[in-house]
Amino acid sequence: MPEPHSTSTLPIPPLPSGQNQRAAMLESQLATPAPANPSTILVVDDNPTNIQVIFSLLGSAGYQVAIAKSGEAALKRLEHSHPDLILLDVMMPDGIDGFETCRRLKAAEATQGIPVIFMTALADTVDKVKGLELGAVDYLTKPLKHVEVLARIKLHLKLHHLNQTLEQRVAERTTELNAALEHLKNTQVQLVHTEKMSSLGQLVAGIAHEINNPINFIHGNLKPAREYSHDLLQLVDLFCQENPQPSVAIAEHIDAMDLEFVREDLPELLQSMTVGTERIRELVLSLRNFSRLDESETKTVDLHEGLESTLLILHNRFKTQAMGSTVQIEKYYGELPLVSCYPSQLNQVFLNLLGNSLDALEDRKSSARAAETPTIWLKTRIQGSEHVQISIADNGSGIPETIQAKIFDAFFTTKPVGKGTGLGLSISHQIIVNKHCGQLWFHSTPGQGTEFVIELPIRPA
Repeated sequence: MPEPHSTSTLPIPPLPSGQNQRAAMLESQLATPAPANPSTILVVDDNPTNIQVIFSLLGSAGYQVAIAKSGEAALKRLEHSHPDLILLDVMMPDGIDGFETCRRLKAAEATQGIPVIFMTALADTVDKVKGLELGAVDYLTKPLKHVEVLARIKLHLKLHHLNQTLEQRVAERTTELNAALEHLKNTQVQLVHTEKMSSLGQLVAGIAHEINNPINFIHGNLKPAREYSHDLLQLVDLFCQENPQPSVAIAEHIDAMDLEFVREDLPELLQSMTVGTERIRELVLSLRNFSRLDESETKTVDLHEGLESTLLILHNRFKTQAMGSTVQIEKYYGELPLVSCYPSQLNQVFLNLLGNSLDALEDRKSSARAAETPTIWLKTRIQGSEHVQISIADNGSGIPETIQAKIFDAFFTTKPVGKGTGLGLSISHQIIVNKHCGQLWFHSTPGQGTEFVIELPIRPA
C-alpha cells in the first residue's frame, strides 16, 4: 500500500474505554463470516490511509472490496463490473469530485441503481442535501467510526436487495398480468370469431333453403322449355311454308310481335337464363363450401377450390367504381397436393386477406399510382417437401411503417368506425399459427403495395 497523502488523512479517533467495549461488541456482531456470495463494495477515495483502513474493515467483515483512487477511475471500472454498493469520497482535488462522479453514475442506466454512500468531512447541511439530491442514499461523516460504517453498509445492502427483489416480483407480476390480458384478448377474439361464423352458418342455411330449391326448379325446367320453344318455332315455320299468304289478321299479328326477332332472341334468352341459374347455384355452393360449418375436424382439401370460392363471393367488389376500374386478378397456381386443414377457417383467412387487398386498392385512388390498373396476384407453390405457400399481393396503398408491428394485434384498426373491427388479421394469424401450426407474414412498402404469405404444413402434426 503506498504512503498516504499529506492532506485529507482522516484517521479513526480513539474512543473512551466504555465506548470501546460497546463498539467492539457491535463490531463483532456486524463482522459476521463471509457469505457464499459476498457483496462487493467499491471504495472511491484519493487518500491511501483512508483506503487502507476501510479495506481492512470491510475485508474483515466478509465483503469483497474494490478500490478506485479517483472519480474517473471509478467510472472506468464500472464499465466492466458493477459493485453492490459504492463508498464515495466527496473531496477529491485531482479530477472530478464526488458530486460530479455521483451525477454521472446516476445519469447512466447501467449504474443508476447502485446505492452510493458519501464519505465527507463537510458538516454543511447544504452539501449533504446536494449529495442526496444527486441520488446518494446516505452520508458517512469523517472521521469514520467502524460500527457506523458497517451498520450503514449492512442496512443499505439489505434495502438494495429488498428493492431488487421487489422489482423482480413486480416484473414477474406484470408479466403474469400481461399474459392474462393477452389470453383475455385472444378469448374475446375467439368469441367474436365463433359468433361471426355462427351468423354466417345461419345465412348459408337461409340461402340454401330459400334460394337453392326454387332455383333448382327453374334451372331444371329450362331444358324442356328450350325444347318446347324449339318445337313451337318449327311449327310456326311449317305453318308459314304451308300458308305463304296468311290472312290479314295473322299477318298483322306477325308484324306486331316481330316474329323474326322472336325467332332469333328466344333461344338466346333461354340460354342466358340457364347461365344465370347456373351462376346462382355456383354461388350457393361456394357459400356452403366457404363456411363448411358442419366440419369440426380436419379435411383433406384442394386449397385452390377455397380461393376460387372466396373470389366468387367477393366478385361484386372487383367491379366497384371506388377504384376507378375493374380489379384485375392474376393467378399463378402451382401443382399443390391436397392439404389437411380446417377448410372453413382457411377460407375465412382468404376472405380477410382479399378483403384487405380490396380496401388497400380503394385507398390508393387519390395516390400518384391511381392510374395503374388495380391488381391482385394469387400465387401458390410447394415449399420444400412438407409445406405449401399461398401468396396474396396487391399494388394498393401499402401499410405505413409506423403501424406494421401492430397489424396482427387484436382490435387494432386504421379503418373508420363502423367499417373495421380490428379482428380480421388477428383472427387470421390465430387460425394459421395456432390452429394449423403454420406461419403468416407480410412484406409491405407504403405507396407500392403489400404481400401476405401463408405457409401451411401439408400434414399438420
